[in-house]
Amino acid sequence: MSTSQPGNNASKTVALKFNQGSLWSWIQKILVFIIFSLVVNHLSTPESFPNGESYRFPTIGFLSTIVLCILIGTIAELNFRFYKKKYFSKKVDIASISRYMLSTLGYITIMYIPLGIVLNKIAGGETEFYYLLIGLLITLLVSFILIGLAYSLDIYNLYKVSIKDHEITIESGAKMTKLTYENIACFFSENKIVYTVQNDGTTLTTDFTLNELEEKINDQLFFRANRQIIIHKDAVDQIEKIENGKLRLRLKAPIKNDAIAEINISRYKRQAFMTWFQ
Repeated sequence: MSTSQPGNNASKTVALKFNQGSLWSWIQKILVFIIFSLVVNHLSTPESFPNGESYRFPTIGFLSTIVLCILIGTIAELNFRFYKKKYFSKKVDIASISRYMLSTLGYITIMYIPLGIVLNKIAGGETEFYYLLIGLLITLLVSFILIGLAYSLDIYNLYKVSIKDHEITIESGAKMTKLTYENIACFFSENKIVYTVQNDGTTLTTDFTLNELEEKINDQLFFRANRQIIIHKDAVDQIEKIENGKLRLRLKAPIKNDAIAEINISRYKRQAFMTWFQ
């Protein structure tokens, strides 16, 4: 008699949900491309206006737009996967989204120029810079709208994960513990050992350095207060102005270590801290 393993069943369930979510995401993107192509081509010429007396379905324009959407979608998807792995996994903000959009539009520009010249030569036309530029600008505008429609939900979901549900694996010798960002009050270093403090005051040792953690975690949520500690925004309980333009912080977590029970922010970091905190 074979006995199923609970862990295997859980893994299969997670994998199934992931595949279903990925499939639904692709279906949504395809629907966006089709609807966009139908709308654009039905508004492009009087003959294709719905309910017109001389209405004709814009077959050639529709198929051409679908091909263009496939090319744009392929470039956008490959670049999105790269950004998801390298940037969005850490944080999602205006800067990273803007870099993604600009780089994707840059790749589309690189694709469009030689492709436009080749297609124009095949059609027997002359390649004029003016028309090539106008076509490129229209393509980039269309691409911007398409990418925004197709990936807005994916980016929003990644933003929610990076802010609340993102997990970090705390390694301590042979043990590994997964913690979500919202359960972490701070990281602090003492005697060359870095500790993780949870909101309930529980402390875990880690194999990371503070510099390594600073590179891994979301800087929208965490701030390097000084050389000894990194704090979570929601863990701050009280901010007090003290001498020489410095700030003194108290955290909500019941920290027993006197060295970090009160955290000082230097006057050099004060403005950066207040900008981050607010």
